[in-house]
Amino acid sequence: MKIKILALLLVLSSSLSFSQTKLADKFFENFGYVKAIELYEKVVEKGKADAHVLTRLGDAYYNNSNSEKAVYWYEQALSQYNNIEAEYIYKYIQSLRSIGNYTEADVWFKKLSEAQKGDSRLKGYNPDDVGVFDKLTSKNIDLVVTLENLPFNSELSDFGSFVKDSTLYFASSRGANKKVYNWNKEPFLDIFQIEINEEENEEGQLVETYNSPSELKGEEINTIYHEASVAITNDGKTMYFTRDNVNHRQRLKYDKEGTTHLKIFKAKLVGKQWTKPEELPFNDDVFSTGHPTLSVDNKTLYFVSDREGGIGQTDIYSVAINDDGSYGEPVNLGDNINTEGREMFPFVSKDSTFYFSSDGHLNLGLLDVFKSNILKETEEITAPENIGAPFNSGYDDFAYFVNNETNKGYISSNRPGGKGSDDIYSFTISKCLQLISGIATEHRTDIILKGVTVKLIDETGKIIEEVVTTEDGAYKFDVECNKTYTILGTKDDYQDDKQTFTTNNKDEEVNTVNLILKPLILESQIIINPIFFDYDKSAIRTDAQYELENIVNVLRKHKEMIIKIESHTDSRGRDKYNLKLSDKRAKSTADYIISRGIDPSRIESARGFGETRLLNECGNGSKCSEEEHQVNRRSYFYIVDGEEEDKE
Repeated sequence: MKIKILALLLVLSSSLSFSQTKLADKFFENFGYVKAIELYEKVVEKGKADAHVLTRLGDAYYNNSNSEKAVYWYEQALSQYNNIEAEYIYKYIQSLRSIGNYTEADVWFKKLSEAQKGDSRLKGYNPDDVGVFDKLTSKNIDLVVTLENLPFNSELSDFGSFVKDSTLYFASSRGANKKVYNWNKEPFLDIFQIEINEEENEEGQLVETYNSPSELKGEEINTIYHEASVAITNDGKTMYFTRDNVNHRQRLKYDKEGTTHLKIFKAKLVGKQWTKPEELPFNDDVFSTGHPTLSVDNKTLYFVSDREGGIGQTDIYSVAINDDGSYGEPVNLGDNINTEGREMFPFVSKDSTFYFSSDGHLNLGLLDVFKSNILKETEEITAPENIGAPFNSGYDDFAYFVNNETNKGYISSNRPGGKGSDDIYSFTISKCLQLISGIATEHRTDIILKGVTVKLIDETGKIIEEVVTTEDGAYKFDVECNKTYTILGTKDDYQDDKQTFTTNNKDEEVNTVNLILKPLILESQIIINPIFFDYDKSAIRTDAQYELENIVNVLRKHKEMIIKIESHTDSRGRDKYNLKLSDKRAKSTADYIISRGIDPSRIESARGFGETRLLNECGNGSKCSEEEHQVNRRSYFYIVDGEEEDKE
């Protein structure tokens, strides 16, 4: 007998855990993460948690921005179960990074990379995707990017921006030197500089203005041949730049085929003058070396070369700069970056993002700008990502420079509409933002509701922001363009209101999303959505449990409130049987409320009335649909004492 009782208890326990999981799922799917956590953790306490419960707990904490708890539950899932979906591993990695555990995050990132080679978050995009070019042209649709052809561009070639201490350095064919370069029949390039100023416009905004450009001053910096592509150290005392291969008499030097190659030189700043340039030791007369740029710490120099042993037409290399000023051996960045085509114009921003131009990776046409991340511990450069339009076009787009702190920068392009063969464009990057605002009111009376908690939830279910309505019932959120959001309004003694809204791509658009909350307490009743039962059943369904949590919330808020429960059936079946069935349903309803921690003494009675109080004409012998009969299978919750307690 004891064995039978134990077996029955185990079955009941398993059934209850399953029911609680389903109910928790219901709250989770409706963004009720706190309630879902409470219910999921009850399942864990009973030792009935599976991978679904553990990962859902991780997600619930993740979506509420509690990274420490999210790490704990994802870790539990990953340590106990195999074949956890990659999505949870990704969120685990994000949570680890959030709490500063970068080492463990990197371990899992490598595992994810090995197991999920086609994951778009790892590769940036998949060239086999249908509409991949549409993705590139619409890549920055959530941003406001302002491109401006700069006023100092000439009718000749101007490109290659580098900013140091409010001075912009660039290459131009406009110089007094009129010797013509046969490649494009333009004069050879010189290095120019121009001062950047900030002035207030008519709208009171600070805008950048430019003086007239002048040739870079220094001892033998500019020759009658090419100079371009400047990079300056953090202390401003050393400049690297590209120059044609010339001898000490500033005459071109050729290889056996009669080709002049490029070399990298460096100069020192003494006072306000650059000293005589010095050639770097890894140059050669038989191949080109150019387009220098420095790492953030100035300990690595990146450059472009077509030297023997490369992968493509031109590859990007790195070389260590030693403390004594000497250089290591150049290292090819490998096929993660380099292709059989051209990789050119590298640039490293202050946040260690590695930018370069390429025509070998999937692009919109000719040279496009790509970006990768430089991993701090290993200096490894991750797979490149096309930065998309409007930075990239169907023409050559190159020499990207950005200040991460101001989100302003420069790019060079020969796209149509410019002034010369290559032009410099300035750009500013800002988020395309809109406003979602509204008023919270009561359903029946249109009375403005203050004290409503309003949550902004993104498409993944993550709570982004939370505000409380003030005296005027108003709320507002700044949101991104082209995104779908859920606005969830909650208040004690009211049913939640949930509205979904999708923003468009118009910057500064104002969207109105009002919230209408139904009161749970109305006169002498707690009003919730109908509690439905399956035909001929008294078990509480998951959807009914979800609604009954409103009753639980009201009773928890109003500590002295006492209620009575009435349940009703439809007309099908014998009258006496229906009376008994409705009584079971009333008591099942009461039992569920009590199981959620409500004192049994607060339920005065739980009584069934069978089919004696039908809400429609579906009596005995009538021909009604299942939906019409279901209307009569319902419960009521009457307040018999304590209804004024805790009311505001």
